[in-house]
Amino acid sequence: MSWQAVIGIEVHAQLRTGRKLFCPDQARFGDDPNTHVCPVCLGLPGSLPTTDMAAVRLALRTALALECTVHERSIWARKNYFYPDLPKGYQITQFEEPLATDGVVEFDGAEGPAVVRVRRIHMEEDAGKSVHDRIPGATAVDLNRAGTPLVEIVTEPDLHTAADVRAFLVTLKQMLEYADVSDCNMEEGSLRADANVSIRPSGDGGLGPKTEIKNVNSFSGIERAVTLEIERQIAVVEGGGVVESETLLWDDHRGTLRSMRSKEESHDYRYFPDPDLPPLVLDPSEIEAARSAVPEMPRARSARFREAYGLSRYDADVLTQTAAGADYFERVTAAGADAKAAANWVMGPAQALMNTRAETPTTFAVEAEGMAELLTLVQEGTISDGVGKKVLRTMAEGGGSARDIVAAEGLEQVRDSDAVAGWVDEVIAANPDETTRYRGGEVRLIGFLVGQVMRLSGGKADPRQVNELLRTRLDA
Repeated sequence: MSWQAVIGIEVHAQLRTGRKLFCPDQARFGDDPNTHVCPVCLGLPGSLPTTDMAAVRLALRTALALECTVHERSIWARKNYFYPDLPKGYQITQFEEPLATDGVVEFDGAEGPAVVRVRRIHMEEDAGKSVHDRIPGATAVDLNRAGTPLVEIVTEPDLHTAADVRAFLVTLKQMLEYADVSDCNMEEGSLRADANVSIRPSGDGGLGPKTEIKNVNSFSGIERAVTLEIERQIAVVEGGGVVESETLLWDDHRGTLRSMRSKEESHDYRYFPDPDLPPLVLDPSEIEAARSAVPEMPRARSARFREAYGLSRYDADVLTQTAAGADYFERVTAAGADAKAAANWVMGPAQALMNTRAETPTTFAVEAEGMAELLTLVQEGTISDGVGKKVLRTMAEGGGSARDIVAAEGLEQVRDSDAVAGWVDEVIAANPDETTRYRGGEVRLIGFLVGQVMRLSGGKADPRQVNELLRTRLDA
């Protein structure tokens, strides 16, 4: 029998407010355990929570970026369960009346453009963290994270392959980064994804028993875990068994899944409205203000780059991978650079230099205006591409503007035909074997010989002039 997987995703994204959702404690990764706690996030008697509206505004922007319907009234609820890292014995979240519903995420799946529906987005506080490697033979609890503001994004079960799960999550992460609502650092736990997996006979519209995969901290990990779980469920059913609804933990080091507990249902948590918090009521003007703060999303920006700048789909997608990279490219073109040249240099030499210097487009030492000036010098033939790359490195090291560097170091391209002819003749004389092989039909050697002339000229010769003169000399 042919089987189809049915997969829904639950994503928790930490909102980048720098503080907790219901108290003013800092929400910062990596500090000493239990140094950012107070009576509110510890759940001490008599303490009362107050909602941080900065977190609400980020949650609103998240919902609108995913094209959700935002509800003017939502309810805080208590989700009751006992766990060592949950000091109050309940989590403040939203349940029956969430912040937003009915969104959509478009992404490029394995078989082309695909859509995942977003069922709901709600706000909630994070739990603390159980630490298993601090005290030998024991588990410690760090409550620094308790109370950190989250949005939970719950999708419909619209995914059917592990590869599409990964592609969807990559796109969602990119959208959250564009919206500037979360740093989405999976290693630090500010973006976490759980996958609900079931199988059904191909062509069947029903849903089988599902399992939930937790504890995955990378996109490659969730792809591997979902693949493994689909294979396991098919083997269980084809072997005459029944898939049990349970929560599974992914062990990334071993590449295995293990059972954690039976799968809870919503009634197990005894949700009820939080008596300490009034309903979250939003004025329509607040919603519109958040809507105006939503930037152009990556797919739309890529389409605009193709239309406005005449770029290929590949170039536009690469340039719009991050909002900062796309912004830098647009500033370079706004400063007068040709769009195609700007795309090639931003994706190529500039990005390579950023990688070497551990910089980003936001922190890159070469301002967009300086990059545009450099590209103008290359395009007008004042300097060659090779010299341009050297000048770019000098600029990044604080060497001044492109024109000043070219003038100070005498790097202007030489077009004097006598000088170029002298270099060409010298290279032909110094490379008799390559010259003979070229004349014998190995025309690809022209590239080697051009390179030798450029090296001899210190990069100052005009490559086009060199190429033409070499062919004239060698074909004579």
